Amino acid sequence: MFGESQNKKEKLNIIIVGSGRVGATLVEQLGKEGNDITIIDKDASKIQSITNLYDVMGVVGNGASYSVLMEAGIENTDLFIAVTESDELNLLCCTVAKRVSDCSAIARVRTPDYSKEVGYLREKLGLAMIINPALESAKEVARILYMPTALEVNSFAHGQAELIKFKIPKGNVLCDLAIAEIAKKLSHNVLICATERDGEVYIPSGNFVLKEDDIISFVSTRKSAKRFFDAIGFKTNHVRDTMIIGGGTTSYYLADQLIHAGIDVKIIERDRERCEELSVLLPKAIIINGDGTDEELLKEEGIHTVESFVPLTGIDEENIMLTLFARQVSNTKVITKINHITFKDVINNLDLGSVIYPRYITSEAIIAYARAKKDSLGSNIETLYHLFDSRVEAIEFLVRNDSEITNIPLMNLSLKKNLLISFINRNGSIIIPSGQDCIKAGDTVMIVTTHTGFDDILDILEQ
Repeated sequence: MFGESQNKKEKLNIIIVGSGRVGATLVEQLGKEGNDITIIDKDASKIQSITNLYDVMGVVGNGASYSVLMEAGIENTDLFIAVTESDELNLLCCTVAKRVSDCSAIARVRTPDYSKEVGYLREKLGLAMIINPALESAKEVARILYMPTALEVNSFAHGQAELIKFKIPKGNVLCDLAIAEIAKKLSHNVLICATERDGEVYIPSGNFVLKEDDIISFVSTRKSAKRFFDAIGFKTNHVRDTMIIGGGTTSYYLADQLIHAGIDVKIIERDRERCEELSVLLPKAIIINGDGTDEELLKEEGIHTVESFVPLTGIDEENIMLTLFARQVSNTKVITKINHITFKDVINNLDLGSVIYPRYITSEAIIAYARAKKDSLGSNIETLYHLFDSRVEAIEFLVRNDSEITNIPLMNLSLKKNLLISFINRNGSIIIPSGQDCIKAGDTVMIVTTHTGFDDILDILEQ
């Protein structure tokens, strides 16, 4: 359980520079993990607000200043994270921090120019990670558009396995079917890992009976997922075209990926100068200079017939209204990006299709790294996602050494309740495990659980 995990593992001393959306999300999430956190920002009111909300230290000042870092305790810091609005400042903060401390450093870098040089920058500056929220958000949107039936697609095992979420419609073949019967009736290599029904989340057993309107997450390879969706009557081809509203950095990254996948892209952007830039950067895309919230313009540009619609403006309310409008006038696949709004219960009750939160995409990669830094007992976290409003965690562990969970049939392991071993990745081959399968050293193993705070594969065992 969470308390047990934290008692036996060391907490980390963490400094976060920048108290914007991502900084505040990291303070909240890493604080829940039981770490000691200090937040640095030039804006005293932001520091005051965060220190009032959370049990953290606050320092007002420039995160690239040696004296400010010393005041924040850089000499005893395990992990240093720079997530200000400026890429250059983030890189400078990490460089200064690395000069005066043996900490691991993570920088948020969003500019496309720098993103092409991530490997070089990371190596030369000695950084543990460079994270690009705009690029990661674009990748998440693209994964969904490649499989538009899904509400959410999370990637594991370097893309070999996917965790896919969808809603069971009325009259579907899965309605009133027990999970154990799925393999017999549909015989596809998938494993249902989590189910949400009437606001409650379950890690289901084989006798769990699926119902209409259940939202389920299952794990499989992409090929198996397509076969499974075909078998239950869902469309599996990727979209042929998309309309993107807003021409920001995320839109650029998304359009670039979709064009490479053979998907037609149209971007509507207000700023004429930015349209000209995008025309040069994306010669195969159609760039429209206009107001993407103009109903007549959207109709004129084909919102009734486009197969997917992605509002990526900087204003959440605009994105939500655009999605609701698209829902009203067409059957298009919609994806809604939300940056600021925190009313998740309200959002969940709106018909917004797939919803992505860039700040959580960023924080999950950093939380996975932070957990992996704790005193590990022979395994390491490769990938981590929070599902169903953070009530479920999906974690992929690399099992480095033989231990008490290796070379034993899974049915003989004393596993915690509300936990499922979802796949074993052995040399790039994905195994959906049965009770007879064993975990071996060198495997990566993905678990899905309603427990939180696991940082070692041994946490899956009853203590």
